[in-house]
Amino acid sequence: MDKKVVSLASLVLVSAMLLSACSGIAAFSQSANPLNVAQAASQSTTVSTQPTSGTTTTTNPTSAGNAVSQAPAAVAGSSELLAAYESTMESIYSTVGPQVVNIMVLVPATGSSTQNFPGFNNTPNSQTPQYSQALGSGFFWDTNGNIVTNNHVVDGATKIEVTTSDGTTVPGTIVGQDPYSDLAVIKVSLPASEIHPVTLSDSTQVKVGEIAVAIGNPYGFEGSMSVGNISGLGRELPSSQVDQASGATYSIPDVIQTDASINPGNSGGVLVNIAGQVMGVTSAIESNSGSSSGVGFAIPAEIVSKVVPALISSGSYAHPYLGISGTDMTPDIAQAMNLSADTRGALIEQVSPGGPAANANLQGSNNIVTINGVQGTVGGDVITAIDGQTINNMSDIIAYLAIHTQVGQTVTLTILRDGKTQNVPVTLGSRPTQ
Repeated sequence: MDKKVVSLASLVLVSAMLLSACSGIAAFSQSANPLNVAQAASQSTTVSTQPTSGTTTTTNPTSAGNAVSQAPAAVAGSSELLAAYESTMESIYSTVGPQVVNIMVLVPATGSSTQNFPGFNNTPNSQTPQYSQALGSGFFWDTNGNIVTNNHVVDGATKIEVTTSDGTTVPGTIVGQDPYSDLAVIKVSLPASEIHPVTLSDSTQVKVGEIAVAIGNPYGFEGSMSVGNISGLGRELPSSQVDQASGATYSIPDVIQTDASINPGNSGGVLVNIAGQVMGVTSAIESNSGSSSGVGFAIPAEIVSKVVPALISSGSYAHPYLGISGTDMTPDIAQAMNLSADTRGALIEQVSPGGPAANANLQGSNNIVTINGVQGTVGGDVITAIDGQTINNMSDIIAYLAIHTQVGQTVTLTILRDGKTQNVPVTLGSRPTQ
């Protein structure tokens, strides 16, 4: 059966994927709103006369004069809107720019792991071991010098240098790493007066169509800003971690998609809203060329706000663990299981031995079937809700566990087993260390 796969070319730094990549700023002034745009449009009316052959057409001088006089007003209204937009963008940059830093790392050149990756210096060197330089972005979390970036930016680094917006370069050290969420924290020593922490937004309120501003260091060009929109929500990115028991790949849920330009070197930078608040950490792009194709991804602030404090305090983050792998219910799968074709939920395919799901006696799939020419297994429990919240697919389970639960918490799963509904309590564990 088909499973969702996100294909990502490697953008920058040290990952096999193409991963590269606020305080109170006033939004548009009242003059920059849809009503004024509509008013400006309505003012740009024209008077058209349609002469008839052999007759004389007379126009009303007063009406024509009004149309002419309204044209400058329409132009003025458009100019005001443009000026308000430009002023807002300038305000965002002047506030957020100093919050973003450039990160340079040295990593061992271990054979093919760093060959032909954008952002790396791949020049052969006779010295052993060889090192490659890579660039990324980050942002100040607090005035203690903690900086958030992507894990793939600093993973395996033997040297880290951080350059602030005013050109100051200082060494950085790793405080904590979480490969599951592709987040890491590094620390620098700087006076608190020279540090400008970000403000996080409530990323659960982000809407498609919202203006999105990416600030980072693409291709090493410090402090670059690009503007676009939120083009999608609820995406998943595969992490670098694999469940050893089932072979399933873990995913990062609720990822934000944007068409703001994200390129190699943007990894670890910010995606902010019109108020300059961080909606997400720019992390990856979908591209065949290695550069922006208009489909970029950012790890949402709701996950950042959970993971980063733990990385600062303990160096790691314990992710809630259910211990299953599965797939989305489809009409074909439902039919193969003698269920209604409109059955929604997540079908359990495998249960990890010794995990929380196994301890709760949840059942995986054992019946081999062929659907649309693809062989798979069906017959396992179908999860339809967690703690009363409807589950339509595997993505819903991943997102709920990541955002609403913690290790040791007991959740109630509503399942379909042999066509009958049951409620099963499960105490969540912690994801196994890799």
